[in-house]
Amino acid sequence: MWKPAEKIRFTAKPENWPDKDAALASKLFSSLSVGNLELNHRTWVPAMVPWRATEQGDVTQDVIDWYARFAEGQPGAIVVEATGIRDVASGPLLRIGHDRYIDGLSKVVQAVREKSKGHTKIYIQLIDFLNIRRRPKPEKYFERFLKITEDHRKRTGFVRDEEIRDFLASAPKETLAHILSEREYESLERGYRERVTDTELEHIRDLPKVLPGLFSDAALRAKQAGFDGVELHYAHAYTMASFLSRLNTREDGYGATLEGRKRLPLEVYEAVRLAVGTDYTVGCRMLSEDCVKDGTTLNDAVDIAVSFAGAGMDFLSFSRGGKFEDAAQPNVGQAIYPYTGQSGYECMPHFISDEAGPFGRNIDPTAAIKHALKAEGYATPVVVAGGIHDFEQAESILKGEQADIIGIARQALADPDWFRKVFTGQGEAVNVCKYSNYCEGLDQKHKVVTCQLWDRLQLDDEDVDMTLDGKRRKTAPKWRKK
Repeated sequence: MWKPAEKIRFTAKPENWPDKDAALASKLFSSLSVGNLELNHRTWVPAMVPWRATEQGDVTQDVIDWYARFAEGQPGAIVVEATGIRDVASGPLLRIGHDRYIDGLSKVVQAVREKSKGHTKIYIQLIDFLNIRRRPKPEKYFERFLKITEDHRKRTGFVRDEEIRDFLASAPKETLAHILSEREYESLERGYRERVTDTELEHIRDLPKVLPGLFSDAALRAKQAGFDGVELHYAHAYTMASFLSRLNTREDGYGATLEGRKRLPLEVYEAVRLAVGTDYTVGCRMLSEDCVKDGTTLNDAVDIAVSFAGAGMDFLSFSRGGKFEDAAQPNVGQAIYPYTGQSGYECMPHFISDEAGPFGRNIDPTAAIKHALKAEGYATPVVVAGGIHDFEQAESILKGEQADIIGIARQALADPDWFRKVFTGQGEAVNVCKYSNYCEGLDQKHKVVTCQLWDRLQLDDEDVDMTLDGKRRKTAPKWRKK
């Protein structure tokens, strides 16, 4: 992962944990009721992909156990991982693109309700993503993937396809950069990746026709499975965020201008709302900034958020960065990972940081959006996330009206009981996240995600479920109260 040049080391050291009475009186542990969104507490576990589904996208017992463990901490809400709305191969990622997934997903809902004793609301994040290939071996790329064009013939001086392929396979990178188009060279060096601007491809051109139906069908399945609501994934490197980005130059009315870029996300929301009804919770996860060159700015995000609030979304949850455009070059045989560049750092900052530090880099941008919404007369609840782990920090955000709900992801992974420990005045028992991004490293490799603070602890406990290598536990140890 990219790291700032300053390389300042930070340590998360919360000090002033509240006692039970102070926690009970706090804003963080107060209820929230705005429109369709009702929470017992203003605490929120954002979507995190744990890679525990089957290769067909089915719920497994590991998936159920994962969310049940978070529910034991009784946060106000849990958002289930990015769940694919298409019934296509996507590795061990949950899917919701067919009715056959409803039964398994309903078991996740039931487990969260049971383990949280009805305290925690459960939402599911709905995602669409475009095709992406692993970085190929050069010989494989030139033999199988490169389409020979007249430009290649002109630049190499060869006529026959076989001659051109043989020449390119042995040419140095400097020569390849001259002969290949920018996109072809990128596909060689970083792997092929579809973009929403590839309108020469029929299935890309037709995304505005297809996606509203796919999202609305998925949302209806979520409702049938018992989820309290859905979160539309409009963030990071994926399809909907790509439509919102300034890098979207489509000329068919779904890009180029800010109004054009907002058009499909609004149409998707409208289709979802029509499918699930006016009394069902529908919100979105979006970016406060793209954090890449020529990407969406904070001013853009303000405008987008106001439009989404005006359309009737029930909440807006903010992240930042996490884009393909500045991601690190993958190794041969690996796929590009959107959290390895500077924008990825902004999404998941590391304990080695610049002067701004890793704890709360998204607070000020989110606050600016929150204030703009209020100025426009919208009370739409705003979720802020990004390196938040300290009660005092969370309480300050809420009292300062910088956000309405506190999203705690990596810290919740480090200690799913954070919420219950702090609420009961036992904050000193919290296992504080180190922000080493150990979990992110596992995610990048599509390995079962765990936390270094607990994956090798209490391995002799009864009924410990281990990873296939037998070295790591899949869920955090139970809280042993003193």
